[in-house]
Amino acid sequence: MPPRSTAALAGVPPAIQSRLESAGLRRTLATRAVLGLFLALPPGGLTHAQALGALTARGLDINRVTLYRLLERLAACGVLQRHTDDQARTWRFSLAPVEVDGDGPGALPRFECDACHRQFPLAQAGEPVRAATRDLLRTAARLGHQGQRVEVSVHGTCASCVEAAA
Repeated sequence: MPPRSTAALAGVPPAIQSRLESAGLRRTLATRAVLGLFLALPPGGLTHAQALGALTARGLDINRVTLYRLLERLAACGVLQRHTDDQARTWRFSLAPVEVDGDGPGALPRFECDACHRQFPLAQAGEPVRAATRDLLRTAARLGHQGQRVEVSVHGTCASCVEAAA
């Protein structure tokens, strides 16, 4: 694979660059545009349709299937997180936490607001959850499965949305 130009990776955190390289993902125009979109976003995440609309508004003409596959690949390599939006009956994608260490993407537990879709890391609960995650992955391995990651999220209404509703 040819070396990447530093201009193509400008503004992309080194941990994300490392995840992309480990997965062998090419830095196409679409990949750079999707990364730029998610790096500039607040933590609420986007549905596939919202991401397509935002990219189209930025002037990128991307096929919806190509975008869906790219979002899935970015989630598979740990750059994005994919989580269910039960209200909209769809998936939401958001930037995965960069600070997660060797336990894999999503190992840090999070709180997800069902009203505004923002996510809040629950760092204080991190080590006990990481220990449980390792145990779950070891259990899956003993059964012959190849677990890649465990995601822990608490769903509810964030303090800002509770306050706004009051």
